[in-house]
Amino acid sequence: MSDTPVLNGTDYLRAILSSNIYDLAQVTPLQKMAKLSERLGNHIFIKREDRQPVHSFKLRGAYAMISHLSPAQKSAGVIAASAGNHAQGVALSAKHLGLRALIVMPEKTPSIKVDGVRGFGGEVLLYGANFDEAKAIELAQELNMTFVHPFDHPQVIAGQGSIGMELLQQNANLNYLFVPVGGGGLIAGIAVLMKQLMPEVKIIGVESKDSACLSMALQAGRPVDLPHVGLFADGVAVKRIGDETFRLCQQYVDDVILVDNDEICAALKDVFENVRAVAEPSGALSLAGLKKYVAQHNLQGQTLSCILSGANLNFHTLRYVSERCEIGEKHEALLTVTIPEQKGSFFTFSQILGNRAVTEFNYRHADDQQTRIFVGVRISGHAEKAEIIKELEQHGYTVTDLSDDDIAKTHIRYMVGGRASSVTQEQLYRFDFPEQKGALAHFLQTLINWDISLFHYRAHGADYGDILAAFVLDEQQKASFEQDLAKLGYRCTNVSDSLSYGYFLK
Repeated sequence: MSDTPVLNGTDYLRAILSSNIYDLAQVTPLQKMAKLSERLGNHIFIKREDRQPVHSFKLRGAYAMISHLSPAQKSAGVIAASAGNHAQGVALSAKHLGLRALIVMPEKTPSIKVDGVRGFGGEVLLYGANFDEAKAIELAQELNMTFVHPFDHPQVIAGQGSIGMELLQQNANLNYLFVPVGGGGLIAGIAVLMKQLMPEVKIIGVESKDSACLSMALQAGRPVDLPHVGLFADGVAVKRIGDETFRLCQQYVDDVILVDNDEICAALKDVFENVRAVAEPSGALSLAGLKKYVAQHNLQGQTLSCILSGANLNFHTLRYVSERCEIGEKHEALLTVTIPEQKGSFFTFSQILGNRAVTEFNYRHADDQQTRIFVGVRISGHAEKAEIIKELEQHGYTVTDLSDDDIAKTHIRYMVGGRASSVTQEQLYRFDFPEQKGALAHFLQTLINWDISLFHYRAHGADYGDILAAFVLDEQQKASFEQDLAKLGYRCTNVSDSLSYGYFLK
């Protein structure tokens, strides 16, 4: 951004309104979500950016920038660093204009993503272990190619802002607009247009709690690096908000709301049930924020819109989504209940639950006095969960609510079955494993000198897997073990104080 002129609001408005993106991009439909509108008591619409040729909004910004290049720049070609939607947007834009496009992608990028870029005519350079924008910028200078930033460039921002123009043409009665936030290009472009043409429309940014770079920047008063970025909603997994996008968000965005993965999963289900679209997690992010904002502010009778920003979903992610959406909708409670280890205890417990649907029940004999069970119950909402807990406690049971315990939801519920009585001084860690060949072998080889006493993994269709592993360590061994963890290079967290681990496996 240092050599790019700073545009004011009028400049951006002019750039958006004069955009020629429709040589390639499509005007996407704005659909009423009838079932959800009735359920929430508002008029809810969803903007279908999954209908673009690359199944995401990224095509708009990429084409807006590339099409405005000079003849000399076009002849040299363009370069980008991306393993996702931006890569496909750049590749297709360059192909449409007859330009060379080089996309730098991590060496271990899944083949489906590499093939997608090549299918749109892009050249792929596999480089490094992680997303490497610096390498792409270095190559751009060496090859005299133009680097196409995924979000932090005025032309890219203006291209994304064309969505705001379409929204006003499709429904001029908007009260609230919810926009997903990654690097900020989409919300910056939409907000700078909306606030000049219809300033009464509230622009609400929606971020994943695992990648809330705009919220962090707003608190700090400047863009800052997040210490860690979660990858479930990989389309918004950005470590740092753009400088120009942050400047515009500070000026034009009204509010920001954060959602968790379970809320995103519930929104994915709503998208499918209302408009029969299968969104990627970041594609359903804005709807998750809309639902949460409506509940927090008790909105009724308002016209609200959100943006289905993309649908480039790894199909295997759907298993994880289906398991978690009930919790995200607050329709399942996960509880641990301590009951006496005696005849008739299960029957008494089941009578208290009454006719409620039990979604899960895990039990393993622990001792002769009492035992803990892991139970899932389908509920209508918070009130019914509180009622169940109260009834159980009135009968003398000790109850712990694990509905918000991510380790319980991701791992423990599949592992309940006994304790290793011979294992003492066990330390429990949670790892992010890259989903690639050799990842497990690298893990085992690096930690070959350590006794692994527990290991659990389930594939979720993401680029990184969530693994739970325990090691037998005494105090003198911890420093040496930490050194080997550093050599491993996988992000990990010590979670030995997990309640659910203590209840069922420790």
